Formats: sequence, structure tokens, C-alpha cells
Amino acid sequence: MERNIIFSGGGSGGHVLPAITLIDELQKGPQNKIHYIGGEKGIEREIIEKKKIPYKAIKTGKLRRYFSIENFIDIFKIIWGLGQSFFYLLKFKSKNTLVFSTGGFVSVPVVVAAFLTGKKVFIHEQTSRVGLANKLASFFADKIFISFKQSASYFPVHKTQYSGYPLRDECFSQNKGPIEIDGLSLAELDRPILFVTGGGNGSLLINEYVEKHLNDLKKDYFIIHQVGKNFVEKYNSFKDENYHPIGFIDQNMIDMYKYADIVISRAGAGTVCELMALRKRSIFIPLKIAQKNEQYFNALEAQKEFGSLVIQEDELKGKDLIVLLKDFLQQVDNKESDYQLSNGKDLLLKEILEVSES
Repeated sequence: MERNIIFSGGGSGGHVLPAITLIDELQKGPQNKIHYIGGEKGIEREIIEKKKIPYKAIKTGKLRRYFSIENFIDIFKIIWGLGQSFFYLLKFKSKNTLVFSTGGFVSVPVVVAAFLTGKKVFIHEQTSRVGLANKLASFFADKIFISFKQSASYFPVHKTQYSGYPLRDECFSQNKGPIEIDGLSLAELDRPILFVTGGGNGSLLINEYVEKHLNDLKKDYFIIHQVGKNFVEKYNSFKDENYHPIGFIDQNMIDMYKYADIVISRAGAGTVCELMALRKRSIFIPLKIAQKNEQYFNALEAQKEFGSLVIQEDELKGKDLIVLLKDFLQQVDNKESDYQLSNGKDLLLKEILEVSES
């Protein structure tokens, strides 16, 4: 029987990528018809349309916890998006349709419309601290899945289930694909690889911190630095045989993690879970302005379970990066861990397919 599985979520890559992991698996079944509802200009539209998945663009607004004149404007956008979602979802029969939300404000009107049209609704919370969008959506959801066990306190107990974060299978394999940087094979390098990333958009704070110590770093490491597209021109001026700035890595990120002897990164939920699955102790610098300081609490999970290092932004100024890396390498060499991260993908796929068959 044909199944309609309608995904929604966006505003950042962190909400879209877990959906992509599930979609890639679901598309292997020809009876699974995938659709996506997202924003008109969100990052989700670009990602989903590249995959040739039917995409319904709706108006969306942000609900702020503080006073802003934009709240009054955005409430009309949300109502408009609710109407668009409602009439779009009416096309699908309730019996063989599931709406799966991965969060972000674009998903709220979709979830409400799904509830009003009698559709089953699942939501997945990626972070350890719950955002307002998923908190609102939880009232209309049939099931709520969480990536971190500590998130359970934010949701109704009777419909909340720990699933873990949905990860690609390659996160649980030590096999590495070939990667070349400016003609140099990472597999053939004779010095330790330091991979630094501030996320897809880069981080001015992390970039400047690396720049401050760059001359000393290049003496000991082969450095691959995802600086962000807006910063790549500046950092290309520092490029040499041991320092390689990259604007954005859209492929091979998992293999990049595998090759790296040390990873310095922000602490989005996906990044933290991928590195934990790879058993890669890392240095996390959480984004301070993230909602409810969620990146800090994501990183604490890796610290608690796996011995990763967490450095808050305000602590960076007083730390010498060369000394920090030396101490961290000694810690990694002397510490063992038998921690294994479970993959949320398998459970989520099972739940999706079971409700679609019922």
C-alpha cells in the first residue's frame, strides 16, 4: 500500500539533516511517497529541492519569548502558513499519511494543521534543551522522540520515547573514503591532522582564535579549517602546505572526522552525535547565543560519556591553543572508553513504517 510521509522542519541545517537521513532510507521503498513542507526561503528548500522531493513552501514566522514589534507581524505569517498547510494536507488521506516534524518554527503550523486534518504526527527533538517550536508542537503530536534522555522532562511522559539521533551508517564504520586536499591525500600525510570547524557558516570567534595561533600550529599539524563562505577569501591569504581553509564542506564530512587526529568544533546536536558515534574525542566550543545554551548541554553529553573537552566562549581568551592541544592529546592517549552511541535511525524508521501500515 502506498504511504505518504510528509516531513517538515527547517530554519537551520540542524533541523533538516536528520530528516534527510530518514528520507534517504525511506526512498528505498517505492511504496513510500515522500513530501516536504518548509519555508519559502529557508535552507530546507534548497536542500530538499536538490533531492527532487515534492516541496510545499509556506509562510512562516518566528515566535519570540521577548517583546518585539515583529511578533505582531509574524503572527499573521503563522496564521497564513497554517491555512496553507491545512489545505495542502487535505489532499492526503489520514489512514496512510504520517507527518514527521524535526522542529523549527516552520513546523508549528504544519503540525497544527496535521492535527486538525486528522493525521498522525510524530516530532523529533534533536537537542538536549527543547526549543519553543517543538514545545508547542508537542501538544498536537501523537509521539515525541528525543535524542538525549535528559530532554524527556520537557515533554508529556506518556507520549515521549528516547530514540537517539538518526545517523548515517558510515558514522559507525571506521572505513574511510579517499580525501584529497589540494592534491594531497589525507591517508598519506606524515603529521597529525587538525580539523577545525565553526559550522557551515563558519565562526568569527573560532576563526580568529585559530588565526592568533596559526604560525605555531603549522609547525606541528596539517590544518583543515572550515571557515565559512563569508570568511574564505580572508583566510586563503594564510594558505600554505600545512594550512588549508575551506568555505563549506558539503560532502565527506564524516570521512573528514575520521581522518582528523583532533577535531575542534561547535556543538550542534548532529555534530556531537556524529563524533560520539565515531568514538572521536573532540574539543567543543559551544555557541554561546544558542537557544537555552543548548550547544553547551549537547557538548556536556560528549564530555560525560566520552571524555570530550568543553570550552565556553568566555574561556577562550585565557587559553593558549598550543598548550591546550598538547594536554588534550595526552588525555586522549591515556583514557579508554567503552561507550557506544545508539543510532536513532533504526527505531525511527520502524515507528514510521509501523504507523503507515496500520
